[in-house]
Amino acid sequence: MPADNAVEQLANERVDHRFKALPPDAEGLTVGELAAQRRNLFTGGFTTPVLALSAESLEHNLALLETYAERHGLAFAPHGKTSMSPQLFARQLERGAWGITAAVPHQVRVYRAYGIERIFLANELVDAAALRWLAGELDRDPDFRLVCYVDSVRGVELMDEALTAAGATRPVEVVVELGAGDGARTGARTEADCTAVADAVAATGTLRLAGVAGYEGEVPDATTERVRDWLRRLVTLAAAFDKDGRFAGAEEIVVSAGGSAWFDAVADVFAEIPELSAPVLKLLRSGAYVSHDDGHYKHLTPFNRVPQEGALEPAFRLWAQVVSRPTPQQAFTNAGKRDAAYDLDLPEAQVVRDARDGELRPATGITVTGLSDQHGWVRTDEGADLEVGDWLGMGLSHPCTSFDKWQLIPLVEADGTVTDYIRTFF
Repeated sequence: MPADNAVEQLANERVDHRFKALPPDAEGLTVGELAAQRRNLFTGGFTTPVLALSAESLEHNLALLETYAERHGLAFAPHGKTSMSPQLFARQLERGAWGITAAVPHQVRVYRAYGIERIFLANELVDAAALRWLAGELDRDPDFRLVCYVDSVRGVELMDEALTAAGATRPVEVVVELGAGDGARTGARTEADCTAVADAVAATGTLRLAGVAGYEGEVPDATTERVRDWLRRLVTLAAAFDKDGRFAGAEEIVVSAGGSAWFDAVADVFAEIPELSAPVLKLLRSGAYVSHDDGHYKHLTPFNRVPQEGALEPAFRLWAQVVSRPTPQQAFTNAGKRDAAYDLDLPEAQVVRDARDGELRPATGITVTGLSDQHGWVRTDEGADLEVGDWLGMGLSHPCTSFDKWQLIPLVEADGTVTDYIRTFF
């Protein structure tokens, strides 16, 4: 099914009990019909807690990374595991993305269901069942391209065995993953290890070496210079492989890195890549930018180091209702671990919507101190204005674990108008 058609079909899904916070009186409508009503998030019958994605900030972030990649001569395959939303993938592709990055086979299958033609799999794939499916998918669609990590001789052997058994007719493109250092995550640890993996790839008929890649976010005790040093190792490895003729006949050579914390260093070092025997696809893979956040990535974003290049905007706000005010120093909301990301930072109280008149005021003297499964623990300073029934708007940290708690997320304009609903598949 063409990507546009498949994404459009999401609007035909029926609204029912599966989707948190949607208006009970919308039961039975399609998502598209509900979106066409342009209800207000606060007065349109939504129940709390409810997660809102800012339409304006989302558009700003999409545009910013598009122009950033263009300005620095980078191709862009944003990591889709952040949102797992085909609607957002479509918008990223419209904004010039080369393709979408995945981490596991399930994600690749979701992408294919929505017509994604280019996928970068940032993991070594050794699952025989998944490789059998992949072989069939490559045979079925000549326009489908997947590039996958390899980081061990054993992994190459397992891939070759599974693909051979599956009768694969198209080789799977692979990039050797250079580990970010001792104690880092995946990846071959030394250049000699990388060479051994490349030799193993060359000995197969089911795999084709397409380039090199890695993830600089795992550099131990990362500093700008340590990250740049590792990126230069990656570039040097690509040049060495090319000099040895390992990319002979290739139409392009893939060199890929780039999470959401160091893409400025990636841009700078990739600009130093020398001329190789084929054009170089300089592939950036940042994903968290799409919604950004009010915590972890707010502090880590490279735009803090290069403010002249722009600034991302946090696009998520979680609205919960105060359900208990047992003491002057304490309140409880109805949003907890089931609703809010908490793996990196607790939600940040930002604004209160008064239950009486709907007026907004800053959440002065109000702090989220903990989360139970279905309750938020809130400390209130002397004089803090917060009552039972008020709505508390909170900023969140870590986009990935914000998206994955909500299957259908209202896309909300600044005045509270809900214009669409973002479907996720985790």
